[in-house]
Amino acid sequence: MTRRTSRPLRIGKVTVGGDAPIVVQSMTKTDTRDIPATINQIKELKDCGCEIVRLAVPDNEAAENLAAIKKSVSLPLIADIHFDYRLALAALKAGVDGLRLNPGNIGDKEQVARVVATAKEKEVPIRIGVNAGSLPANFQPKAPLAKRMVNMALEQIRIMESMDFNLIKVSLKAFDVPTTIQAYQMIANKMPYPLHLGITEAGLPQTGAVRSAVGIGILLYQGIGDTIRVSLTAHPCEEVFVAYEILKSLGLRQRGPTLVSCPSCGRAEVDIIALAEAVSKRLEKLSKPVKVAVMGCVVNGPGEARDADVGIACGKGKGAIFRKGKVVSTASEDNLLRALIAEIEKF
Repeated sequence: MTRRTSRPLRIGKVTVGGDAPIVVQSMTKTDTRDIPATINQIKELKDCGCEIVRLAVPDNEAAENLAAIKKSVSLPLIADIHFDYRLALAALKAGVDGLRLNPGNIGDKEQVARVVATAKEKEVPIRIGVNAGSLPANFQPKAPLAKRMVNMALEQIRIMESMDFNLIKVSLKAFDVPTTIQAYQMIANKMPYPLHLGITEAGLPQTGAVRSAVGIGILLYQGIGDTIRVSLTAHPCEEVFVAYEILKSLGLRQRGPTLVSCPSCGRAEVDIIALAEAVSKRLEKLSKPVKVAVMGCVVNGPGEARDADVGIACGKGKGAIFRKGKVVSTASEDNLLRALIAEIEKF
């Protein structure tokens, strides 16, 4: 796949766009007015691989807390601003690394101009975050939704460019996957700025992960996208996990283990579902990339196990342990998990 060329920018110490890797973002689910809880969640996000974190800024107290939070964490912080441009100015004063502005609810050009002027002075990037659900009702109401989203973003870009400001990132999110894909495809060649991908309000983990993987995955495969956030009704580390799985599935990033496991069927002579679940649980804390195969019969088992860094191909009452294509040991059924984990740890 050929990646769309975008103008790189820096958010804190993280480069977004250009030839930088696709960046994984998330958002705290805590009340930003609760400083200890917010700091703890940001540290959890860092530990699970998040690279940029966004915080809700609903009022002045939350904005004022950003300075104290920033002093206690290492991830770049983006302030999420809606309705009140003064909160953006307060967030900039607090030292945030980036802003997200929603043009659907901060539409006054003079107010936007004040924020842009301060961001330019401080060299802080701004994401123009267009959401389908918050477009003004009177903005091009007869146009198709994806086109309305694109035109809203382009209008905001023109305002910022007229102030000689180009530290811009853009997102065009909707719950509807085809609308989201169409919007990003439409804008991709109309401006040079990095694109932040996401399916907004994607839902609970089981369904939201599928919806996000389809929408984000299609765009990434087309070379569109510089950062991603998976929006799930769950702990934000769930979002980060799914984001990396999307990137790994396309060969764009490698972080943590990749588990190959067969679905099991009537040919399996061991409880392959229980074994795969147990292996997955043991791999959760591993951040280094390793490909592990857990296979249940002789049809695809030996081939997949040989192809993995470490694998097991199970038969009746036992399993063969593979490492880099070679059988290194066999284990009885009651020792399969222990033997496989031991080999992974050696690897």
